[in-house]
Amino acid sequence: MKRIAFKMKLKPGFKQEYIKRHKEIWPEIAELIRQSKISDYSIFLDEETNILFGIQKISGDTSSQQLGSAAIQQRWWDYMSDIMETNPDHSPVTVFLEEVFYLE
Repeated sequence: MKRIAFKMKLKPGFKQEYIKRHKEIWPEIAELIRQSKISDYSIFLDEETNILFGIQKISGDTSSQQLGSAAIQQRWWDYMSDIMETNPDHSPVTVFLEEVFYLE
């Protein structure tokens, strides 16, 4: 199992809406993530920059940011596109991060 990290950007003023939508995450999205062998998934917010920092463990080769072939994922991205910086397909603009230190 490997850990990956990435960052995304929240539009200013949407912290509470982002939190609300994730507290009410669609069961189909949660199931897709689990079926894709993704676990221990957290997202943190740097309020000074509106940068969202995600970290997750993956058992396969796919992160949550690479599930765009699933129709439910595309609908979730559409739903979130009004509060995040997105690509033309409404997927979040995502920058994968290099791990430079880890202490278990």
